[in-house]
Amino acid sequence: MTGATTAVVIGGGIAGLATAALLGREGYQVTLLEAQPEVGGRAGSWEHAGFRFDTGPSWYLMPEVFDHFFKLLGTSAAEQLELRRLDPGYRVFFEKHDDSLDIHADRERTLAAFELIEPGSRAAIARYLASAKDTYRMATSRFLYGTFASYRPLLTRDVLRRSGRLARLLLQPLDRFIGRYVSDHRIRQVLGYPAVFLGSSPYATPSMYHLMSHLDFEDGVYYPLGGFTEVIASIARLAEGEGVQIVTDATVTAITVESTDEKPSGVRASGVRYVDAVGIEQHIAADIVVSAADLHHTETQLLQPEHQSYPESWWNTRVAGPGAVLVMLGVRGHIPELAHHSLFFTDDWRDNFGRIFSDTPSIPTPASIYVCRPGATDDSVAPDGDENLFVLVPLPADPSIGGGGVAGTGDDAVEKVADDAIRQISEWAGIPDLADRIVVRKTVGPADFADTLNSWKGSALGPAHVLKQSAFLRGKNVSSKVQGLLYAGSSTVPGIGLPMCLISAELVVKRLRGDVSTTPLPEPLREPVSEPLR
Repeated sequence: MTGATTAVVIGGGIAGLATAALLGREGYQVTLLEAQPEVGGRAGSWEHAGFRFDTGPSWYLMPEVFDHFFKLLGTSAAEQLELRRLDPGYRVFFEKHDDSLDIHADRERTLAAFELIEPGSRAAIARYLASAKDTYRMATSRFLYGTFASYRPLLTRDVLRRSGRLARLLLQPLDRFIGRYVSDHRIRQVLGYPAVFLGSSPYATPSMYHLMSHLDFEDGVYYPLGGFTEVIASIARLAEGEGVQIVTDATVTAITVESTDEKPSGVRASGVRYVDAVGIEQHIAADIVVSAADLHHTETQLLQPEHQSYPESWWNTRVAGPGAVLVMLGVRGHIPELAHHSLFFTDDWRDNFGRIFSDTPSIPTPASIYVCRPGATDDSVAPDGDENLFVLVPLPADPSIGGGGVAGTGDDAVEKVADDAIRQISEWAGIPDLADRIVVRKTVGPADFADTLNSWKGSALGPAHVLKQSAFLRGKNVSSKVQGLLYAGSSTVPGIGLPMCLISAELVVKRLRGDVSTTPLPEPLREPVSEPLR
């Protein structure tokens, strides 16, 4: 099955746009279909009364991954974006402590703050961060950029030498690993919180992911001026520059297949059916189809049962990442009590995470929440003298919790979560008049994630990074039943987060080339030596 020249990409989130751009660079004629009126997916934008909000991702981590992606397309992050390193990277408020804790751009200042909390922790955390750096370098050179189509590239001296340690890092939960270094509850929470970025909890996430602390403390936290909508816009422009045709208001209803003599399945993708902006069903033929939509939706709704690599029975054994209530608030006046990123940690995390991930889930009250105040860095997101806040409240992935709305018109449970979060921010951060200063309010609930993004169980992130859903145990990026059908995005390898979605786009190219290497592709992306493989 060589000689493919046309491709259809389903989904215009960052993974779909990045995949389309790279395939265009490879020489494919690419059409991207997005169901919503605008591209962006989870990384969307909403504007009202002069307040503009990023409606999803807001942490710019792993800057080298973004820069590498842009360089594949012959440009750079510096040329495409205006990045600011945040200092502090974020601020943490604790339920039973009056003082907040800043995580500074200067690592030594942060370690000094930890030392004041727990004497002796400076040296211990320095060792922890050394381990995180080593694990991160191993992950980026041997795991994140590999498709796992072959395990032979993993049989290298450096991996084999670390095999015992890697096994322990996979089998030991993150919280227990952290406990080997520090005992203070607050510091353990700071080191354990990155599990939430991975759609899991520190009690279930493999300690392999302590590598995330290297990003916080060493690489730093950045912000693209204009917000993450600028990241999406830049990738969309690059995709169109590579000849990609982007079609919005195009709801894909099926992936079409045809019989073939090729092994092992005898079936190949032939295109997709979709409903266009005026409600007319269309069919577009293609040599390959890449779905960057939710993998559960792709497999169970867009394919016939006999063509599903991951049927419903498979999903019944999987663990969804958390759902979320998102609250977007336009606020009169400044809010200096909050940093660009602020975290609010409840004291009883076992109860907090237990309510989200247990067999009988419930909404945590109070909840550990995240607040973004982009006006701390970017004057363009609100009217002069005012601020906007983006609040994320993790809760069970359950669409029955309901959806949101504008000005308090969402479902009762969602609006109650929003009210509780506003009260919590007000009390913990010392902003007594916060509620009275709110002039714009919009909420989003798990039902909205399910309805607008076809997200499995209404999850805000995707399948959780528990052991059985990490690395080579995560969903593969190619169908085992349909030739020429591939996947990108947070549901597949390497996982959750904007950098991972960019890497997933690169892994589509690797899979088509038959490239089983574990290192990033050469920059800029060059034409393959031989014809693309499907």
